[in-house]
Amino acid sequence: MEIFFQLFWLFFILSALTPYLQQQMLLGARARKIAELERKRKSRVITLIHRQEAVSFLGIPISRFINIDDSEQVLRAIRLTDKSVPIDLILHTPGGLVLAAEQIAEALLRHPAKVTVFVPHYAMSGGTLIALAADEIVMDENAVLGPVDPQLGQYPAASILKVLEKKPIQEIDDQTLILADVAEKALKQVKATVKNLLLKRMPEEKAEEVATLLSQGTWTHDYPIDVAQAREMGLPVSTEMPLEVYELMDLYPQAQGGKPSVQYVPVPYRHQQPGRP
Repeated sequence: MEIFFQLFWLFFILSALTPYLQQQMLLGARARKIAELERKRKSRVITLIHRQEAVSFLGIPISRFINIDDSEQVLRAIRLTDKSVPIDLILHTPGGLVLAAEQIAEALLRHPAKVTVFVPHYAMSGGTLIALAADEIVMDENAVLGPVDPQLGQYPAASILKVLEKKPIQEIDDQTLILADVAEKALKQVKATVKNLLLKRMPEEKAEEVATLLSQGTWTHDYPIDVAQAREMGLPVSTEMPLEVYELMDLYPQAQGGKPSVQYVPVPYRHQQPGRP
């Protein structure tokens, strides 16, 4: 009986420690891959990757967005980087807090050495705002950016202003009028920020045009801006994505609840030439 209890407690301790040890191994693998990419590109590599992760103890999936903690950490990494050292930012995010995204973008804009933003899958909303600060945006051929028009709660700021155009002022409630006032200010502020970021690489007239396109509610907030459209806007987009970026993304697994919805054999397939083994 005593042996049974000892085995039980040993099993319990191992079960409790296993997730922690796995997480530490994953963190170590990420650090090694980042160091490998830094040696290859002679740069400071910073990751801003938001995947749905699970709380370690309960296993509850949580969604992540750009927040003040992110901006504090990225700004600290930039401060620790010599002005002559290039910065490579790997970006994978649905967006988030405008203030935090603007802080990161402005800090990247002020860095004297080359800034490259890598988008292996998507960088929407605030992620696009950050990408606009880069000297080069490296996107996967199928990756997308998105509009940066501000949202007030669950409503787009541009759509709130449409209410003032569609209805007489007497028929609009006070809360909507207040929201419209805030929406107008938010649209002006975001447009000014975007234009300031774009002036680094394009003339003022073009910067004004692109800033208006991206920030004033031209599309829905989840509209995907692909590589071709980004280039048409004049953004410095390349598709030369380093293999190490994809390998690093593999070390940020999505939390799975039950069976995965997508499965495949995770090896590259090559077309075989006729007559070759």
